[in-house]
Amino acid sequence: MAQSEHQDWGQHLAQMRATAPLVHNITNFVAMNVMANVQLAIGASPAMVHALEEVEEFAALAPVLTVNIGTADGAWAAGMLRAAKVMALHTRPWVLDPVGVGATAFRQELCAGLLALKPTVIRGNASEILALAGQGGQARGVDAGDGVAAAEAAARDLATRTGGVVAVSGPVDFVTSPKRAARVANGHALMPRVTAFGCSLNGVIGAFLAGQPAFEATVAALAYYGLAGEQAGAKAQGPGSFQPAFLDALAALTPEELTTGAKVQML
Repeated sequence: MAQSEHQDWGQHLAQMRATAPLVHNITNFVAMNVMANVQLAIGASPAMVHALEEVEEFAALAPVLTVNIGTADGAWAAGMLRAAKVMALHTRPWVLDPVGVGATAFRQELCAGLLALKPTVIRGNASEILALAGQGGQARGVDAGDGVAAAEAAARDLATRTGGVVAVSGPVDFVTSPKRAARVANGHALMPRVTAFGCSLNGVIGAFLAGQPAFEATVAALAYYGLAGEQAGAKAQGPGSFQPAFLDALAALTPEELTTGAKVQML
């Protein structure tokens, strides 16, 4: 397996910061504030716009969209579908986070509609990816009950069906496109203990997608996010102090540090 030291993952961070992309986020109530702060820390420009009355107009202005179904209702669901259609029409990248897709019929129906619009990147935990692929999954509400390895085949299937990238989050992330795959081992044990950090990752992936190849951008975003977590975890006393330390680490981490510190295995 090729190792990450042979690739300049930091170039993707440098390009994202130079671009400072506007990212249109339709996310959940819990994640809005955290996600906006994360995107500001990395150097992107967040916009939390979900109103049905304006979502299509705003999507037409944005180079990137992220969609998170965590607290969706009927109006939000309609807005998500409309925004994703705009991105598909203009061939612009968008990210889908199918939060708790296996929990209710409403979530399953919404994700089926979104999946038909060919998301550029799907990112979820193992149980969500299994459920989205129609292969069951042992979720506990919105939490995973399956390991990453159990969802790798489902991720490959989804990537083939959509033509996009699928990322399975866990202690070691698995990322696949129809032709390539990688594992990303960066991260820290405190990251899952702060709410909305998983949701906020979608915004980072979205920012990296602006003007960059989807597979490489997704891998680089995951490595960057996890490496910032490692740096924050070395200083934090617990979940409470981890959150501000993490925002500081996201802002301070350099492209050179990312290239050196990325724990990526190309498969």
